Amino acid sequence: MRRVPLSDSDVNVPNVVLGLMRIQDKTDEEIRTLVGTALDHGIDFFDHADVYGTPVHGCERRFAEAMRLSPTQRAEIVLQTKCGIVPSGPYFDFSADHILESVDGSLEALGTDYLDILLLHRPDALVEPEEVAEAFDALHAAGKVRAFGVSNHTPGQIDLLRRFVRQPIVANQVQLSITHAPLVAHGVAANMAGLDQSVGRDNGMLDYCRLHDITVQAWSPLQAGFFTGPFLGSPEYPELNAVIDRLAARHRVPPLAIATAWITRHPARMQVVLGTTTPQRVADAAAGSDLPLTRAEWYELFRAAGYAVP
Repeated sequence: MRRVPLSDSDVNVPNVVLGLMRIQDKTDEEIRTLVGTALDHGIDFFDHADVYGTPVHGCERRFAEAMRLSPTQRAEIVLQTKCGIVPSGPYFDFSADHILESVDGSLEALGTDYLDILLLHRPDALVEPEEVAEAFDALHAAGKVRAFGVSNHTPGQIDLLRRFVRQPIVANQVQLSITHAPLVAHGVAANMAGLDQSVGRDNGMLDYCRLHDITVQAWSPLQAGFFTGPFLGSPEYPELNAVIDRLAARHRVPPLAIATAWITRHPARMQVVLGTTTPQRVADAAAGSDLPLTRAEWYELFRAAGYAVP
């Protein structure tokens, strides 16, 4: 498992992360097997959110109930969670009161006294950055949160927070897969008039994160689009799957490893956030952590996914 720096810190984290948004209905043994498989393959970074599960904090609580981590075991893993979504609305809430209440709920559910990383989960149009700064200061001073980041934020939204927040923004978790890659694809086709791919819809978020040492975390790395189902094995992507299968055979890895490697090969040193609850798929994805795709192979996958290389 290849490890990458978290932001510009001296903390190294695995470039494959296990997301746990679907574990609420799993048995303790199923959760332990899933997490154990991840640990066996060098994945010691686990991603949660307060809204995963019903009621809120449901998946965080199931993780704690199943794992029953000792203090030593807790210290050996990275726990990341997110806050800011109010599902009963639905709406977003980055007020200091909501952030503080959510973190206390996550700490109680996870059975820990600190979070390694807290992300703001999707932008709040009504954000008052002074309130975010107040909450972050309180959480950091109390030792409840060690590092802070965002999810699905644009460069401008991050800059607004950074004007007031004193702690570094260490991560931005965004959707990215071979077939859902506008943050990569628009730059490849820059200045190509009439080509929709050339239109930037995120204000250069990927380059911004690289310039500011913000770790990009890729969620839904196997989804064809916005929760439209996986592209692996899909009849809608015959050319892409043919290339994936050929490269998998060439490198002697499962096809899922190729899908993972397309992201981990990028020099931005991104993390891939898995959402699977199948242990074998965790193992298969881990095989793509340090797979040395060539430039030609990377671009072949990119073209087979339907993107233009002018």
